[in-house]
Amino acid sequence: MNEYSIIISNKILFFILGFLFLISFKVCAQKKNASFQLQIHRATLPVKVDGLMDDAAWERADSASNFFMVLPMDTSLARVKTEVRMCYDDHNLYLIAVCYKSLPGRYFVESLRRDFVFGKNDNFLVFIDPFNDLTNGFSFGANAAGAQWDGTMYEGGKVDLNWDNKWVSNVKNYDDKWIFEMAIPFSSIRYKNGISTWGINFSRNDLRTSEKSSWAPMPRQFPTASLAHTGNLIWDEPPPASGANISLIPYVLGGLSKDQENNTKTIYRKDIGVDVKIAINSSLNLDLTVNPDFSQVEIDQQVTNLDRYELFFPEKRQFFLENGDLFANFGYPSIRLFFSRRIGLGVPINFGARVSGKPDKNWRIGAMNMQTGSLNSIGLPAQNFTVASVQRRVFSRSNIGMILINKQSLHYRAGADSGKQVYSEYNRNVGIEYNLASPNNVWTGKAMVLKSFTPGKQGNDFVHAAHLQYNSRRWLLYWQHEYVGKNYNAEVGYVPRNAYIKINPQAGYSFFPKGGRILSHGPKLYYVLYTNESFRRTDDEWFFGYNFSFRNQSTFVPWIAHDYVQLQQPFDPTNFKKDTLARGTEHRWYAWGSDFISKPKSLLTYGFSTRFGGYYANGSRYNIIADLGYRFQPYVSLAINMSYNNISLPAPWNLTKFWLIGPRIDITMTNKLFFTTFVQYNEQLNNINLNTRFQWRYKPASDLFIVYTDNYLPAPFSVRNRALMLKLTYWWNVKVVKKSQRIGM
Repeated sequence: MNEYSIIISNKILFFILGFLFLISFKVCAQKKNASFQLQIHRATLPVKVDGLMDDAAWERADSASNFFMVLPMDTSLARVKTEVRMCYDDHNLYLIAVCYKSLPGRYFVESLRRDFVFGKNDNFLVFIDPFNDLTNGFSFGANAAGAQWDGTMYEGGKVDLNWDNKWVSNVKNYDDKWIFEMAIPFSSIRYKNGISTWGINFSRNDLRTSEKSSWAPMPRQFPTASLAHTGNLIWDEPPPASGANISLIPYVLGGLSKDQENNTKTIYRKDIGVDVKIAINSSLNLDLTVNPDFSQVEIDQQVTNLDRYELFFPEKRQFFLENGDLFANFGYPSIRLFFSRRIGLGVPINFGARVSGKPDKNWRIGAMNMQTGSLNSIGLPAQNFTVASVQRRVFSRSNIGMILINKQSLHYRAGADSGKQVYSEYNRNVGIEYNLASPNNVWTGKAMVLKSFTPGKQGNDFVHAAHLQYNSRRWLLYWQHEYVGKNYNAEVGYVPRNAYIKINPQAGYSFFPKGGRILSHGPKLYYVLYTNESFRRTDDEWFFGYNFSFRNQSTFVPWIAHDYVQLQQPFDPTNFKKDTLARGTEHRWYAWGSDFISKPKSLLTYGFSTRFGGYYANGSRYNIIADLGYRFQPYVSLAINMSYNNISLPAPWNLTKFWLIGPRIDITMTNKLFFTTFVQYNEQLNNINLNTRFQWRYKPASDLFIVYTDNYLPAPFSVRNRALMLKLTYWWNVKVVKKSQRIGM
């Protein structure tokens, strides 16, 4: 990148950074919904979690009611009535929610599957902000059939449902209501001792009336999970200190696999390992793992890949999830310094340790160290991964974060063995970012600078990027720019593209008719420009869509777009590896299409996405994606997703057609017993995949898995490989009793 380019880019970055700070100063204010308060008192009598409101503790508890409507509109009280009460004892936080019906008929749910899709279920959720920092917290809840939902909250309103912990709940159904009751052990959440005011909000989704509501009022453009709009939970005394709790999570695994395609010997697996969670205090946690099993019991859903860059699949492994945003969310979706799935990629992980949490309301810290083994067959050395991250809260909801990442090859010298692949001796990254979040969440933004250190890759090895968003009821305005240097290298991250500058403005507007089937409608326009480091255009796309949202919660978006691409590397536009288009060739095309999602309250749900228009090399591409689902609620859910591509190109590709078809069946006998089978026919990869998974949650957060996987060649139909695995995990809480407690003091 030349000197002039660096000066221009830095000026843009500093302008955005200064504007973010200016907004932060201007909007720093009192918590918006601080006047919404729920008093919580200690229960003097036992609470039985049975979904019945007959415990004496509930008669004495204060009630949160008079919910506000969020959707269809946020200008009135909710039509469906909801009442919530809370109490606690020395061990648990209790909640009971009475969800009344305003219209007769049954509820709507997908199944009893855990961590259901919010919009497709009648449900009740609670969002807890123990530090009252309006940024991080926990979410728990259930649908009307009793399927549980839990996750960690980050960035002020996002929920990571891959997180899992110990808690219990029960749901009872009646003609005029359904009741949800739960108990959350204090050892399952993180909070600071002595804080007697927590942020809290309750959310209700009722599909029969197409109404979403919340206790503390929420603007309709935000999810009910937005912590900026929580009310306050006022404790009669600070919640009990959880103490130095220890959780042991051992596993045993047995399995076998056979590569039929290459006719190798059957491989038998017999593994044992353990994860340990140690609560250093009520807000800081230490995770340890020895010989972890980081295989996933559910494989990733395949997608058609016609992109020039690597696809991203999210992390699902439990060890990395608690406070995972401290590490994984630094940067942008396409500029991630740390991506935990890079660790243990095809190699064994010997052990790991991770400490994370909030020492107080203003600080969050995280540190991780993982050690992998070596693979002599390919010359891969043992490697150590170290990550350290810290966040400091500034103003009301904003923060400044810093991260350090070190990947170190142990006892290794690059190129010492000329017959094997060469690996980096080390790769290091440092970064700093400022995250803006205004008290009312209307203004959000980010500004960051990153730098990498890799032997042989000096100069142009840094990144800077920024964005600013304004999101009101009617307007959505957005600006983003990125610069990634030619030699920037994040080997433990996800940065699929280098040597570019990106500019991305967006704008949208919503109209709200006073009546009729359409709830809101409006245009959305965005433009994406990529240039090289000398500001010469290499890619751009403009997109215009018109969004229709209906009162029954279905949506429809027609759109038109134009693309320009100057290839920076040879590229196969079908990803069938027949041939490649040359570097430097230019390609332009128009395309149009539509997206539709049906109303969620029907037993039969469907959606489709279409694309018609041009493609590379003056060719054409037609793509249709469809999803179809039917539920015999709450026990059986059937679904199928299909994608068809028809690509016409000059020789040697000519006409290329391929399907991706994925039928799936979920059988949920209870909210603790699950059976899932799905098939993925991927014509692009010439593969048929069968995955069958049985899960029995015999105790909270303790599971038995039996997983069978097959891969086949479609023609001639033959087995490529197959595997059978049995895995048993157990979550054992060890309560550390202080000496003073043992002697009765």
